[in-house]
Amino acid sequence: MTETFDKNIVCCFLYPISKYGYPPPAKDMVKHIREMSEMGFRSIELEGIRKDHLLEVVSRKDEIKSVLEELELEVPYFCTVLPGLSSPDASVKQENIELFRKGCEMAQALGSKGVLDNGPLPPWIFPDDIPVARHYDAEVLGKARISEHIDWDVYWKGLVATMQELCDIAADHGLTYQIHPADGVLASNTDGFLYLAEHVNRSNLRFNFDTANLFVRKENLQLALLRLSKYIDYIHISDNRGHRTEHLPIGKGSIEWDTFFKTLKQANFDGLIGIDVGGSESEVGNLEEAYIDTYHKIKHYQDEIG
Repeated sequence: MTETFDKNIVCCFLYPISKYGYPPPAKDMVKHIREMSEMGFRSIELEGIRKDHLLEVVSRKDEIKSVLEELELEVPYFCTVLPGLSSPDASVKQENIELFRKGCEMAQALGSKGVLDNGPLPPWIFPDDIPVARHYDAEVLGKARISEHIDWDVYWKGLVATMQELCDIAADHGLTYQIHPADGVLASNTDGFLYLAEHVNRSNLRFNFDTANLFVRKENLQLALLRLSKYIDYIHISDNRGHRTEHLPIGKGSIEWDTFFKTLKQANFDGLIGIDVGGSESEVGNLEEAYIDTYHKIKHYQDEIG
């Protein structure tokens, strides 16, 4: 019989992404949900990735809600991956704001606490459209440039106004807006997020603390947790060896987990932890075993430290 997991530990959408590609087919969303449930999870992430994928996920709202109710699953966070939100092109930005609104409507319908997206993408100009990628690594950014006509102060003022509007839309739907640190985006470290949060000045803006992505950027996780504590109520947890972007099971990298969990207690963290293991950049092996093993390691540290 499958063990039933603590609902405060979430199966991140990286699980189906790792199995089926980026984005995993929206038509198979019910299948993805069942597979996450079969491991024992009672809380899962779902995602709508860019326009076409997001709209198809939204169009399947009723069947998604039905299977969630059948399996007694919660979706505390719905990820709305829309890099066009920070575009300097006003028409592109507005289209993505309306897509974000649809994502918030979906999250509200699912009973989510918040929506989540990567930090704002700088005003890169790519040879074609913005690449469909989880991380904008050196190879991708090596093909990008910033327009010689960009006035950074003007761009930044517009970006802050957009972020304020997004926070307000999320708030109208009873949601927090979680910013996720990733390669190639703004606000991808402690100082970057604190600078953004100071300017945006919205009470529902949050930082999705991604252990692997911060560790590889040479962040001191203990210090970062304490500095960001009032903005953190959702953590993406995975290990990392400190050399490149990767999302490994706990214990397979170089993060000091005993110190990490002790600092969580010191910071009075009482939010959710999402297991975010896998991705094409990671050497994981058996993905299901990696998620289940990481779940048990989290519970071990929580039980040991209190």
